[in-house]
Amino acid sequence: MLRFLPLKLGRLYRCLKLLLVVGLFVILLMNTHNLFASFQKNELTDRRFINLNKCPACFGTSWCRKFMNGQVSFETWGRLRFLDVFNVKNVYFAQYGEPREGTRRVVLKRLGSNQELADIDQKICKRATGRPRCDLIQAMYKTEFARINGDVRLLTPEVVEGWSDLVHCPSQRLLDRVVRRYAETKDSGSFLLKNLKDTERMQLLMTLAFNPEPLVLQSFPSDEGWPFAKYLGACGRVVAVNYVGEELWSFYNAPWEKRVDLARQLMDIAEQLTNNDFEFALYLLDVSFDNFAVGPRDGKVIIVDAENVLVADKRLIKQNKPENYDVWYESRFEECDREACLSFSKDSLCSRVTVDHNYYAVCQNLLSRYATWRGTTGGLLHDPPAHIAKDGQLEALLDECTKPKKRFGRFQAAKELRDYLTQLAASSSSLVSAR
Repeated sequence: MLRFLPLKLGRLYRCLKLLLVVGLFVILLMNTHNLFASFQKNELTDRRFINLNKCPACFGTSWCRKFMNGQVSFETWGRLRFLDVFNVKNVYFAQYGEPREGTRRVVLKRLGSNQELADIDQKICKRATGRPRCDLIQAMYKTEFARINGDVRLLTPEVVEGWSDLVHCPSQRLLDRVVRRYAETKDSGSFLLKNLKDTERMQLLMTLAFNPEPLVLQSFPSDEGWPFAKYLGACGRVVAVNYVGEELWSFYNAPWEKRVDLARQLMDIAEQLTNNDFEFALYLLDVSFDNFAVGPRDGKVIIVDAENVLVADKRLIKQNKPENYDVWYESRFEECDREACLSFSKDSLCSRVTVDHNYYAVCQNLLSRYATWRGTTGGLLHDPPAHIAKDGQLEALLDECTKPKKRFGRFQAAKELRDYLTQLAASSSSLVSAR
């Protein structure tokens, strides 16, 4: 009886595949007219499709001319609207063309699922009228996004504190940086609110409240060495960022030498975001293989999802000296039955100068044997070569970085792990050169 079980399962699997193919074929037949229309029309020139008609309840307008001129267009599969049911995150690949620069690939984001975007409309209406439905544009002028007007010189912490992860504990220095680097205005460079138009100010504040990812990318730009995707612009509720490369998950089974190099870069990112000359600590609250990508030419690891980044101003913490501010903060490892989960205290991240959260997040969710993603375990550094596995140093450092046995053990383990991965990467490069 048991002998025939694999055979039956194999037949069932083939039947399911056949049903899926037939189902897709039927859907294609039912959508034949729409299919041809999708390839003939550039929907990114449609004001309603990109929600430009909802501005200033939107993310910006700096790229609208490019959209309206047809310089931005979906790649092949992105044009098929019936496939949107599988695209829950509303992330699309597109081509952007400039007469002198040629065409390049970009990523378009709606910064939320359809339900999350509908929730934005409801929240704006409730804030303005107390009802879930209303005239959205009129409602924007009755919210706090409009009441913070140009007569107010600065965007201050007490106004926006807690609106999102970016401003869970904002300092004036951070907010000045956000306003000064706001890319959705022609007159960027000033931290004074009065230099923004009413619509620009409302767009900035709405972005800050509902999904601050564009503001993270603008405030900590890749051009200055920050490990984030490059922000390009927005039109309505569609934001354009530079295409980095394949997601980190694509390298899960890459050659060992490649995975070591990627792991080293991930630890370097954790260090840079934790300790830098600007004394801003950027803590990654959502760390998964989907949130990182790898450049095809330089092999550089870049963060491509920056919605859940908490920024703590270390200068302000040192100045205010909250209780235990100079006591090192250790993130506590907790068993979890979900993928890519982390345990942390936002208030502790905001009130301590020395924090190990980024090391913990990278080690637990990406590198160590505790990392779980898409049904697999073992992390990016799974199945090391026999001589490395036998040595035991890598496994010991990963375990201490994830689930430390000693007090403050993660700090030392993270440093030693970075050094060890650097050595492994160097030795791998030497072997490749020797060949």
